[in-house]
Formats: sequence, C-alpha cells, structure tokens
Amino acid sequence: MAEYDAFDDGVDVHGQTIRTVIDDALARFSAEYQQLARDALAENGVVEPSSDEWYPQQAWLNAFEILAEETEPHILDRLGEQIPDVADWPSEPATVEEHLAAINEAYQLNHRGDDIGSYQFERVDEQTAKVTSRTPYPCPYDRGLVRAVAQQNAPVESFVFVEERGDECRRSGGDTCTYTVSW
Repeated sequence: MAEYDAFDDGVDVHGQTIRTVIDDALARFSAEYQQLARDALAENGVVEPSSDEWYPQQAWLNAFEILAEETEPHILDRLGEQIPDVADWPSEPATVEEHLAAINEAYQLNHRGDDIGSYQFERVDEQTAKVTSRTPYPCPYDRGLVRAVAQQNAPVESFVFVEERGDECRRSGGDTCTYTVSW
C-alpha cells in the first residue's frame, strides 16, 4: 500500500474533519495553504464541504498529496502537529499512553467504510511506546500527529522524541509505519 491511496473506494471522511483541518489547522500557516487545499478538493469534486456530510477519503488524500507537492517539505509534519489542538477527541486522556491509544478512537470516529485503517498503540516501557499506523495518510503527517499527542500529556520537563522504526514503511510500499515514542 502506498501513501495517498485509500484502502477502499467506499471510505469516507467526515466533513467536519475536513473543515477543521482547512479552517483551523491550515489557517495557522497561511491563507494560501488553505486555498490550495480547497482548490485540490474542488478538483476532486468536493466544493465547500459541509460539516454534516461525508466525503470520499480519496479526494481528501489527493488534497494532502497536492499540499505535499506544492508547499514546503515539512508542512505535513507541522499539519499533523496541529490536529490535537483543533480536532475533537473522544475523551480527555490524562496520560501520554491514554492519549496515544485514543488516536485510533478519534480516527475511527472521523472515517467510515469497510477498510479505513487504524492506529495501534503498544506500551514498551514506562516512558516509551509504539504507534503503528495502517492508514493511507503520509508518514510526515502521522509523525507530527503522534508527536503532538504525546507532548500534550508529557511531563513539562520531558522531551518527546518520535522516530520511525519499523520493518516497513508506506513510503516504500509497505502496509504500515511504526513510530517509537519516548518522553
């Protein structure tokens, strides 16, 4: 599987998610990036997404791909970092572990269809965990998301470090990417 390719043609993304990323997360960078995302969606048949509707994930992934091609290389990592601040989460996790485990729950709430993918959490030790992403979203976006989620509940004195460490990577055609998170 590759980045930017939905696992199933029937997978949808909730319009509220799309609007939040464009209106809130991308707004933190520039109006130009917001317009680039809107134009990319429009090219894929999604014009003015409604918060109450569902849209093809492939159209959304195509917008991510255009953002990656047309902007600075780090934008997807930085965009992933914005998600915990702008997205609705299913609960208020109190620990780094609970928050990392909640990534999958939030993902499941915002996507629908047969094979939408998932995020799997595994505790390694007291201050280390693994998050394995089996989604079609780009690796830098996932890395930024995982880092930001861990930082929200890490002790103030902790330095959160995320490293892609797996036997495979979606950039290379693998099914998953595994991120080791230390705090």
